[in-house]
Amino acid sequence: MTTNTTTTKTITERTGARTDEAATLIGDARERIDALDDRIIGLIQERMAVSAVIQQARISSGGRRVNLAREMEVLGHYRDALGKPGTALAMTMLELCRGRI
Repeated sequence: MTTNTTTTKTITERTGARTDEAATLIGDARERIDALDDRIIGLIQERMAVSAVIQQARISSGGRRVNLAREMEVLGHYRDALGKPGTALAMTMLELCRGRI
């Protein structure tokens, strides 16, 4: 029983929960969030690769590396879907995707 109590205390302390039930729920939810974060990171890396292909094609054809009109569309899309914080998220994503060629 001492091991169980020690384990529960550790989980409770890690989650900030006040009950074992809440600690378990939080622990499980955090595992799901970690898995979602891994997927999001993978999708951003994929987006970066696709963006590099687009930039290379644009530059090879004599165009500019960045298409500001397109970036404004992306910013608007994120803002419409996520509100003002979506704009900041999109800005960060666009920054990650620029100039990787």
